[in-house]
Amino acid sequence: MLDFAKMAKRALFLVLLTLGLSSLVLAQTTGAGAWPTQKPIRLIAVFPPGGSVDQVARILAPALQSELKQNVIVENVGGASGVIGTSAMTRSDPDGYTFAVVFDTHGVNPSLKDKLPYDTIKDIAPIILVGTSPMVLVASKKSGITSFKQLVELSKTGKQFSYGSIGIGSLGHLAMARLAKQAGFDWNHIPYRGGGPLMQDVLGGQVELAVGSEFLVKPHIESGGVIPLVITTTKRSPELPNVPTIAESGFPGFNAPSWWAVLAPGKTPPAVINAMNQALNKVLKTPAIAAKFKAQGIDIVGGSPDTLREFIGKQIAIWGKFVIENNIKETAQ
Repeated sequence: MLDFAKMAKRALFLVLLTLGLSSLVLAQTTGAGAWPTQKPIRLIAVFPPGGSVDQVARILAPALQSELKQNVIVENVGGASGVIGTSAMTRSDPDGYTFAVVFDTHGVNPSLKDKLPYDTIKDIAPIILVGTSPMVLVASKKSGITSFKQLVELSKTGKQFSYGSIGIGSLGHLAMARLAKQAGFDWNHIPYRGGGPLMQDVLGGQVELAVGSEFLVKPHIESGGVIPLVITTTKRSPELPNVPTIAESGFPGFNAPSWWAVLAPGKTPPAVINAMNQALNKVLKTPAIAAKFKAQGIDIVGGSPDTLREFIGKQIAIWGKFVIENNIKETAQ
């Protein structure tokens, strides 16, 4: 006769063994056992406090913390157009506890910098494209400029204006360099280390013009601190409906949106990458978070890591070509 008691014990043993092996596989796959419960998650903002990267990170952090049931700490590691912070991320353990929020400079740095401290492909794992936004060219109230038409007319007479961006090779810099070249303007570029310092100087009148993401400049437009002149995307922004586009102001087809993304160290386990991607997609669809980004002019994108990988590849190709063709060089800031 069959010994059902022994068979039951054996079946239970096999189930427990299977569960044990599954746990071991999870631990080996994630490198963190029951991720994310070992320690706080570090979200590196690769620009200084006060800029759009910092603000995006600080909107995401509490929502992500709630979703993952784990502390999420924002750490600002600014400098070198995002390279220093990105490098800090790539040097971190790929255990699922360090990520970085980067800006559009990430797609330009490979062409602009003579040598990066990391390989943009091998050392970095894409997580998610958070969103895109128009950039806005604004004027200091002390500049005397009140419209883009006035700026163009004065520039055509040979008058030189100074404009600030968040750094050499930033998308704001390249967009204005493209516009100046196309129109024959003689503008002087002043690079800053981040959006916070840039806006301080344009508010104070130390620089006549500034180009930054709508996320960065919109609060200062609303407070009356700066004058919006034009935006860099082909369509007007719903948040700034009275501000014309460069494309409709005499330069058809002009389009240069800013963007933000989340990255991880290159060897981060696929299970962690997928879990973080899913968590962020869920966070971005939360009405409260979506409303915060919308109010700042950011169009949420989301999607898969492959979506971000393809997007970054296109950005590197488009703006890298412009950098090389126009011999744009990095200088000390």
